[in-house]
Amino acid sequence: MPKNKEIKCVLIIGSGPIIIGQACEFDYSGTQSLRSLREDGIKTILINSNPATIMTDPSMADHVYLKPLTTKSLVEILKEHPEIDAVLPTMGGQTALNLCIEADEKGIWKDFNVRLIGVDIDAINICEDREEFKQLMSRINIPVAPAKIVTSYLQGKEVAQEFGYPLVIRASYTLGGGGAGFVHKAEEFDEMLTRGLEASPIHEVLIDKALLGWKEYELELLRDKNDNVVIICTIENMDPMGIHTGDSITVAPAMTLSDTAFQRMRDMAIKMMRSIGDFAGGCNVQFAVSPDEKEDIYAIEINPRVSRSSALASKATGYPIAKIATKLALGYNLDELDNQITKSTSALFEPSLDYVIVKIPRWNFDKFEGAERKLGLQMKSVGEVMGIGRSFQEALHKATQSLEIKRNGLGADGKGYKNYDQIIDKLTNPSWDRVFVLYDAIQMGIPLSRIHDITKIDMWFLKQFEELYVLETEITKFDINSVQKDLLLEAKQKGFADRQIAHMLDCLESDVYKKREELGVKRVYKLVDTCAAEFKAETPYYYSTFEEEIVSKEGQSYVANESESSDKKKIVVLGSGPNRIGQGIEFDYSCVHGVLAAAECGYETIMINCNPETVSTDFDIADKLYFEPVFWEHIYDIIQHEKPEGVIVQLGGQTALKLAEKLDRYGIKIMGTSFKALDLAEDRGSFSTLLQENDIPYPEFGTAETAEEALKLADDLNFPILVRPSYVLGGQGMKIVINKEDLEAHVIDLLRKIPNNKLLLDHYLDGAIEAEADAICDGEDVYIIGIMEHVEPCGIHSGDSNALLPPFTLGDLVLQQIKDHTKKIALALNTVGLINIQFAIKDDQVYIIEANPRASRTVPFIAKAYKEPYVNYATKVMLGEKKLKDFKFEPKLDGYAIKQPVFSFNKFHKVNKQLGPEMKSTGESILFIDSLRDDDFYEIYTRRKMYLSK
Repeated sequence: MPKNKEIKCVLIIGSGPIIIGQACEFDYSGTQSLRSLREDGIKTILINSNPATIMTDPSMADHVYLKPLTTKSLVEILKEHPEIDAVLPTMGGQTALNLCIEADEKGIWKDFNVRLIGVDIDAINICEDREEFKQLMSRINIPVAPAKIVTSYLQGKEVAQEFGYPLVIRASYTLGGGGAGFVHKAEEFDEMLTRGLEASPIHEVLIDKALLGWKEYELELLRDKNDNVVIICTIENMDPMGIHTGDSITVAPAMTLSDTAFQRMRDMAIKMMRSIGDFAGGCNVQFAVSPDEKEDIYAIEINPRVSRSSALASKATGYPIAKIATKLALGYNLDELDNQITKSTSALFEPSLDYVIVKIPRWNFDKFEGAERKLGLQMKSVGEVMGIGRSFQEALHKATQSLEIKRNGLGADGKGYKNYDQIIDKLTNPSWDRVFVLYDAIQMGIPLSRIHDITKIDMWFLKQFEELYVLETEITKFDINSVQKDLLLEAKQKGFADRQIAHMLDCLESDVYKKREELGVKRVYKLVDTCAAEFKAETPYYYSTFEEEIVSKEGQSYVANESESSDKKKIVVLGSGPNRIGQGIEFDYSCVHGVLAAAECGYETIMINCNPETVSTDFDIADKLYFEPVFWEHIYDIIQHEKPEGVIVQLGGQTALKLAEKLDRYGIKIMGTSFKALDLAEDRGSFSTLLQENDIPYPEFGTAETAEEALKLADDLNFPILVRPSYVLGGQGMKIVINKEDLEAHVIDLLRKIPNNKLLLDHYLDGAIEAEADAICDGEDVYIIGIMEHVEPCGIHSGDSNALLPPFTLGDLVLQQIKDHTKKIALALNTVGLINIQFAIKDDQVYIIEANPRASRTVPFIAKAYKEPYVNYATKVMLGEKKLKDFKFEPKLDGYAIKQPVFSFNKFHKVNKQLGPEMKSTGESILFIDSLRDDDFYEIYTRRKMYLSK
């Protein structure tokens, strides 16, 4: 039992919908926390409005409330559950902390006799209030940058005059750097100050002297009630101060910090944590370090909660910060808890790494037309990837291979920038692709000293990039027949992909693979064990690398491989990679359920994914976790090593689906729907032909592969025309065009971005109603799990639409057509598993827009609304373990459930907010209403055409 025997029931506040600055890392921490509480027999109550997450799965807490995150909802829950003793607000990001403060100010916790655990109000206030924080640092002798708080425009002007430029403006009580920015000259000051004062809920900003060019570090700490403190991880930002940590490329352990500076930083972090309040839990501290011999250290900020970085630190070290922080909040001490990885050592230890991790953010600027792509103090990325390697270079390459931006790693793919002025501009104004631009600059011959002067990136990192380029030039002197083993091994140890090496040697990727096999240059797997192999680890959490052969006493050559393949029947689940617009946390939800369902069927489960923010990459979800890029070469090697029965691709969104062709070509079994059927649905032309053959209505269409073909087609189709590429995600590249000039320009642009694509042009049904259905098919029967009607008219991407379950205006005739078409299509595609179909309804005629034979964005929403584990059922169908008739379907929903999209436009000033066929929302919430007379529904319905772009 927990040390505090009085705590028997805990309320956890979640973080709500995914937005830029607060993403699925809080789903991960909240899920871990709930599991941790349950281990101690504590009753758990959760409030969170996000339907797409594992955290809000009914199996995760004793009671899950999918309600808006407001004090009104809190009061309703506290009345319903007088047994709640404590609230843990540190697992739900800034949203949960802000709600907690509001509830405290209104006296809600006091009224219901609920105590705060894991943090205290004073700590939150000190850390959030920039002036209080500054005064506290002064009292405990911790240096901070010169700064002043201002609450009016006039005060701001006076401070600017006193400090001089450059300055930093930071808004108080905001998230992801909201309202923050640099001011380099007086002309920019007025706009930035106004923006900051407006962004802050208390209309307060901190103006501080900019520490441009200083290095930035983050420490993750845990403290128990006995004041024991451990530092779990030290993270170094490769980017200097001036770029938000969420947009920075980060490395662990720290690479360029001297040991003496590190000891000073540790002492400062511990002192800061001990000074902000008397609580037990987790904390994130950020520091700036001067880039000279003195290594002066300034404190930037401290967050008394788990953060984006603590999810990263947990995955980097194998130390489950949220889980342990929850135990500490209950009153345990660190020395009473086990290390979760070794199971034989204590949690009162600091992990040591015998590998390197590199995190690279993932952006979606293409979705925000008109957005400034320059990076700064305000976070703009929508997700991130992490690479694990034996060296910085290997980890860096693995991270770039995980991004899914059509690059195979750093350089060696013919896609780099070649224009000197463009490269200098991109180095001067940091943008999303700067990690590639650094390589391009070195390749062009720009001296490292010049690159350092412009970017202020530490010379150590730049030399690592230079070494990679030197190796690339060395390899290009050979061909596939003459390249030596030692050179090939070195390239692989430094993370170069077979595709990159094939580019250097001017041969095929498969030739490089064969050559490696011949020479014995094979991938081996190592454990993430938290303790640099000093103790035996019990947890199967692996990354790959390449090593020199070892010769035994008996003279036998071998390479040490720590992943032993068992004889059990196995299933591989391919994850969905980094979060992005169009493919978010809902696919992680599906992957986790797929893993758990496969385990229930008696399979050993293997998860492959590279996203550090998610539950699927938690070390105790699958029987084996390979933290690797969802990239062909890595997947193929794991499959060769593990020899599974098959691979599930339907649950990992487009990322996993795109690998189906290769799996099929190499004779690897795809569980459920075959590659042929998946391909047929993705290929717009072939799918429309299938509809024709099955006598299913669809808008008039034609396919084109050139602008000329598209223009010819336009004569038959009549404008407006919807242009859609094949094999894309989140409506990428979709557009409604109204004349030939628009059509020609868009088709040329599309084919430049996605060469050799087959475009579908169909007549856009103006004024149609849009609906969608999700279903499970076992090859014989079809069960429709839900039909949703969109509030917005047809033409707005389904991910950006408010959708009602069940439909609210569709009559029986229309619903019957939807049911008939869904069943017909699912069977015609030989679907085994999940399928999502989208419809346009005009004059009581139901037309098909598209079908996706995979898990969709809406499956978790329907599962939560109807309280049914649909992904579990679908996985068992895919595995051939069950038929639909084996399940008892009992959906329960009074009234309606509304899926509400959430946008992050506030991160992009001057961006076009219009909605259309290309998805722009970053997350969603669920809202339950009893009837269509509900005020919330009325407001959604009246605003349905507000942002329509046409």
